[in-house]
Amino acid sequence: MNLTHAAWEKSSYSGSSGGQCVEFSRTFADSGLIPVRDSKAPTGPALIFPSDGWSCFVSAVKHGEFPG
Repeated sequence: MNLTHAAWEKSSYSGSSGGQCVEFSRTFADSGLIPVRDSKAPTGPALIFPSDGWSCFVSAVKHGEFPG
């Protein structure tokens, strides 16, 4: 998958100082795929998730389903 022209987003909860952030792209959502990468390594590898799996993960995070 060529991610060169992907538009990347990160959570509004991420600060502007960098740190531990992931970025995701909706560029390929119509194909059913969501690439996710480390914001500190934008040219590094990306993990590719099915769109529905990514949506379930984000929902679980928003609802506090992961112990902190």
